Amino acid sequence: MTRISTLLIANRGEIACRVMRTAKSQGIKTVAVYSDADAHAPHVQMADDAVHIGAAPVNESYLLIDRIIQAAKDSGADAIHPGYGFLSENAAFSQACSDAGIIFVGPPEKAIDVMGDKARSKRAMIAAGVPCVPGYQDDDQSDATLTSEAEKIGVPLMVKAAAGGGGRGMRLVHDQKDVPNAIKLARSEAENAFGNGELILEKAIIKPRHVEIQVFADSHGHTIHLGERDCSVQRRHQKVIEEAPCPVMTPELRAEMGVAAVEAARAVDYRGAGTVEFLLDQSGSFYFLEMNTRLQVEHPVTEEITGLDLVALQLKVAQGEPLGIAQSDVTLTGHAMEVRLYAEDPADDFLPSTGHIDLWHPAQNARIDSGIATGGEVSPFYDSMVAKIITHGATREDARRQMVKALSETALFGPKTNRDFLIDALERPDFVEGKATTAFIAENYGEDGVDLGAYEFDAFAIAAAMQHKLRQQTAHKLALNVNPELLDWSSTANLQTVAQYAQLGEASDTDGTIHVHVISPGHYRVEGAGQEAEVELLSITEDTAKLRVNGRTVTAIYHAHGRNLHLALEKRSLSVTDMTGLSAMEDMAGGGTVVAPMHGLLLEILVEQGATVAKGDKLAVLEAMKMQHEILAEIDGTVETVAAIAGKQIAADDLIMEIVAEEEDESTV
Repeated sequence: MTRISTLLIANRGEIACRVMRTAKSQGIKTVAVYSDADAHAPHVQMADDAVHIGAAPVNESYLLIDRIIQAAKDSGADAIHPGYGFLSENAAFSQACSDAGIIFVGPPEKAIDVMGDKARSKRAMIAAGVPCVPGYQDDDQSDATLTSEAEKIGVPLMVKAAAGGGGRGMRLVHDQKDVPNAIKLARSEAENAFGNGELILEKAIIKPRHVEIQVFADSHGHTIHLGERDCSVQRRHQKVIEEAPCPVMTPELRAEMGVAAVEAARAVDYRGAGTVEFLLDQSGSFYFLEMNTRLQVEHPVTEEITGLDLVALQLKVAQGEPLGIAQSDVTLTGHAMEVRLYAEDPADDFLPSTGHIDLWHPAQNARIDSGIATGGEVSPFYDSMVAKIITHGATREDARRQMVKALSETALFGPKTNRDFLIDALERPDFVEGKATTAFIAENYGEDGVDLGAYEFDAFAIAAAMQHKLRQQTAHKLALNVNPELLDWSSTANLQTVAQYAQLGEASDTDGTIHVHVISPGHYRVEGAGQEAEVELLSITEDTAKLRVNGRTVTAIYHAHGRNLHLALEKRSLSVTDMTGLSAMEDMAGGGTVVAPMHGLLLEILVEQGATVAKGDKLAVLEAMKMQHEILAEIDGTVETVAAIAGKQIAADDLIMEIVAEEEDESTV
């Protein structure tokens, strides 16, 4: 056995912090690596040592094997933990560690080589007799062959990258005519994310459950499984809510799937932590999907129901020790859930969101795995997941209720997040009853983004009352010899302030004006949009306020900056800007002005100056947070100007092109 004394974590964000916590608890020195974008990131601050490895883009830092190996040598690290993503399923990286005499905390090269490639792993599983989804996974990767094989398989069809994971390089096709474009986009996305454009095709199984089995193996011939996780709630083929056990699992089915997963691991002489993923259809049949030869994002739910630290087990196996756990020792207690907090806009088709973090306020009653901090940045260069929230209860309903509460006490202000969507999803009948499949989001929210409905007036009343109080506090700090008891007091008529919120006008079809009437210190009557509310401010701290609104106690997490106020209430988050006293703002961007929806790399511009376009035509392709987004024309017209350059980074709201609207023909009456 070889003892690990110094561990380099070849990753960033929450998983780097997660691995460091266990390593530090074992007295192991930790080393972080970081890019230019992560110089002040929490994982860098948490580590005992840190080494700079390059510029922000992943192919100039986190994907550079030579630099990470050199960082390990320079810092005296005798082991490397790859986390997930980046180089975690790269056989060449594992081999480079071995060549350098560094312990790789993961499986041997053979297992990564076979199971890290969806095409090869599927061929291996077919040969081993494991049930697999019908499809194409051969070597001929020409467009003609892939298109021909797609016609044989039929639609609906999945076009998938053979390498990597996380939903990148994956397209669902419902019409054969869309196959060539799906192949093009999936291959490009896969090459950029994983450096490998090989694709496989699979018949899409409609409305399955995504169920995966956690396996563990050591170098002494022991291979076991730790039960299953249900990861069916997904958007863009990326998991959003995970839980363990699976709501429809039976002991017999668990045993059958467990045996299949263990045999799959044994077939490639597996070692360490791995996950064998299956699709479970409504009849109870299951099909091999892929094997992830690494620690999964959702591993905490398994830790919660088994009581095991999976990173500790990884380190144990990497040091040559036996697992010390037999299959009969594995027990599943209670139920656990995990949600992924993404920096994205669910209302805009889950479009990634980036920018400065004004406030990160995690809940105190749940396990939070995060890699962000107030004052930091959500970068466009990396995945949009910023934190994971994990709860455990005696029953599934206990865990679900705890999760809703934890989310209600969590806030991330700055970039947009999926926090409100998660709360809403957890309370949908299909999820409450344990009936969610991979079709859950489409069935409950449609295909055009998530619409949670208009805000209640109470939310704006709270915002107006709080802005009144916060401005009053600011003014009081600047005043001399003013007794605090005199605040909100007048010897004449009752005090009144006015706020004007553009968003209120949109939601309620009014001019957005709100009047805050002072009834007594801290007690207000708020009127607007033909409605009113009684708001009493009970207490206020730096980022949290407790209020009574129409007789009901409400807690609000907030961040104020100038005229802007961010609020996180129990189920909804709200950002308002008080426009009182400002001239009306003109909408400078009509449908003919095409701007970047976010910061990213402008991969392609598909039209030239002078081209005629129709509404819905593809204009450009933008890559951000490892995903490719098609930018479409909003009007019919002619391209007057192309202002951007393909292959260059572009900031949010930067001009890409301008389109002159097509004039209507008025020659006929």
